[in-house]
Amino acid sequence: MSIIQDFLRYNRQMMLPEIGNSGQDKLKKAKVLVVGAGGLGCPVLQYIATAGVGTIGIVDFDKVELHNLHRQILYTENHVGKAKATTAKSVLETLNPLVDFIAFEEKLTAKNAAQIIQNFDVIVDGCDNFETRYLVNDTCVALGKSLIYGSILKFEGQMAVFNHRGNKNLRDLFPEPPNPKDVPNCNMNGVMGTLPGIIGTMMAHETLKLIMDLPTLENELVLFNTLDWSFTKLKF
Repeated sequence: MSIIQDFLRYNRQMMLPEIGNSGQDKLKKAKVLVVGAGGLGCPVLQYIATAGVGTIGIVDFDKVELHNLHRQILYTENHVGKAKATTAKSVLETLNPLVDFIAFEEKLTAKNAAQIIQNFDVIVDGCDNFETRYLVNDTCVALGKSLIYGSILKFEGQMAVFNHRGNKNLRDLFPEPPNPKDVPNCNMNGVMGTLPGIIGTMMAHETLKLIMDLPTLENELVLFNTLDWSFTKLKF
């Protein structure tokens, strides 16, 4: 029954010769951890879940707020005040009941990062602060985990793949985190509601390719300005 279910659900992507049965099987066996169930995390979670990633972890200690709803499209007004991690898990289970979801309703810290991250194959960084971003990167380096990185602000987004098969990591690109006071953020500077959907979908796409051993970014930082549709790849 599982083989039939898989074919009926995923056959449009399984038709691609680059994917086929073997690629879908890789997705089914994969374990992906998404750090942050906010603007970037929501589209990442939706697309990797509906594509058939077998086990998906969700780390987020925050609760849904009304101002989240214009861009964090997993949630509705009925979810305001509820925990993002467990709410996302509940919504995603209705999207694809064939996937195992694990919710971590806690803040990722130096004390628990390795314990949580070690159980997953691929880590997706959808967080919104540099402290967590560098913690995730350093833990992935220590544990040998591949990391999908993304960030957004106003109309612009960035994406990279770190620490995958000998690739460089975040500290090779930005050795030290900047002073938080010097860094613009969405809370103070805003973000176009559709931007995290665009960048998050790109991150999900790269995650799926990585799992299926398709070509991925290699020591490249993607810069995408959606205001004028300029797309740049920088080697580092």
